[in-house]
Amino acid sequence: MALTNLLDALKAAAEPTRLRLLALLAQGEMTVSELTDVLGQSQPRVSRHLKLLCDAGLLERLPEGSWVFYRLSREGEGAAVARRLVEMLPYEDPVVARDLQGFLAVRDQRAETAAEYFSRNAAHWNEIRSLHIDEREVEQALLKLVPVDRVVDLLDIGTGTGRIVELFGDRGVNATGVDLSREMLSVARANLARTNLKNCYVRQCDMYRLPWPGPSFDAVTVHQVLHFADDPGRVIGEAARVLRPGGRIVIADFAPHDLDHLRREHAHRRLGFADSEIAGWIREAGLVPQPVVHLPGGKLTVSLWAADKPAGEMSQAAE
Repeated sequence: MALTNLLDALKAAAEPTRLRLLALLAQGEMTVSELTDVLGQSQPRVSRHLKLLCDAGLLERLPEGSWVFYRLSREGEGAAVARRLVEMLPYEDPVVARDLQGFLAVRDQRAETAAEYFSRNAAHWNEIRSLHIDEREVEQALLKLVPVDRVVDLLDIGTGTGRIVELFGDRGVNATGVDLSREMLSVARANLARTNLKNCYVRQCDMYRLPWPGPSFDAVTVHQVLHFADDPGRVIGEAARVLRPGGRIVIADFAPHDLDHLRREHAHRRLGFADSEIAGWIREAGLVPQPVVHLPGGKLTVSLWAADKPAGEMSQAAE
């Protein structure tokens, strides 16, 4: 890092409120309104402080519909400075300690909101689960197909409750989950907050238009999402685009079935997928299909389709 850039970052952080913001955002992502509640300051004032920290590369700004989340930078020179500053902060200071209590209150409120949403939709999820093999067995099969010892960064498309992000994050992987539903992201954030995993994140985006310009992940999972998609092949193609050479995609979804009520009552657009159909989309995306795993159970069979991106291959965006 150039000396002038380091000085700019230190100048940006050298103010009481901005140091308090760094301490809070080291605990997890927060919105402007959440930060204003904890700090007891006006939104324009907090927003100005946040802008200065973002401009210095210490924070990241993540728009999510009409909301905006902020977090410590994860990459770049500013990220290293932010981490070092956070390590030096006096967490025993009464003001900082009070702020952290405020963060815990925000986390509890998120959990309450998520619990209310989950309770309203629990019947839907419980019905689907009763039709197929225990989800724990699906997770174990997924872990066997994704070699965590060779994965640094993982993307979970359509993350829902964030369970797959938690599953891999708990094993040391930097796991990012994306979903279009703000309600589901609230559930995921509440679930991840209980784990205190600092290497797990979720964000809102369209699975057809992922925000990464090129290969950014060593593994991509698409868990029980493809049957909702209008264009499953396009989802697989977009997943392949952000996969690094030598990386792996694993798709977990249903084999073909005739439970038409899932389409009528639960918005399933596809009643499962044949192996040959998935293999065709995989090859169109420039990936190499791997052996398929089938997990029969109840009225539905869960299939796991894995595919690898040839080593040395670069996307057009990266070129």
